[in-house]
Amino acid sequence: MKSRIFMYLFIFSVLLIVFQYANSKNILDSYEKDIKQLKDKLEKDKVEIEALHDENLELMYFDIETDEDALSYFENKGYDVEELIPFIKDEIYKLNVYEGDDHPLVPYASMTDGKIMINKIKLLNHKWIIADFSDGKYWGQIFMTYEISETEELKFKVVEYFMYPPPSI
Repeated sequence: MKSRIFMYLFIFSVLLIVFQYANSKNILDSYEKDIKQLKDKLEKDKVEIEALHDENLELMYFDIETDEDALSYFENKGYDVEELIPFIKDEIYKLNVYEGDDHPLVPYASMTDGKIMINKIKLLNHKWIIADFSDGKYWGQIFMTYEISETEELKFKVVEYFMYPPPSI
């Protein structure tokens, strides 16, 4: 009787070990599959991040904040670039407050009840600006030059402009 109990205990122990082994093997296989999927996803994400990084560098090419020559131009003239760039943008935005129908920079009159306003400004370098304008329904862009005179007066000159055709209904 005692030997049968040991035999049953032995068989039970072997079955328990086989069950544990099979269960552990399934868990490990599942973890390995998950790890492989995550490594593949990580590799795809690295490629995508690299592509976005390259695209970001391309977009920053015509930007005064990353144009060392343009920044040096202002620094050599004694200007603090971190204050000057927001100042230039603010001066353009201040021109949105005007009397009458004609914007000081935008050569179009509003075709709606609203005023034409400059919405977005991008300083390309130490001489050029591109800006977006709209009257709420119609919009366009202007390309202008700017300079700071000897008396430290900021002057703008509109070089090119266009308004997009009205949307067809």
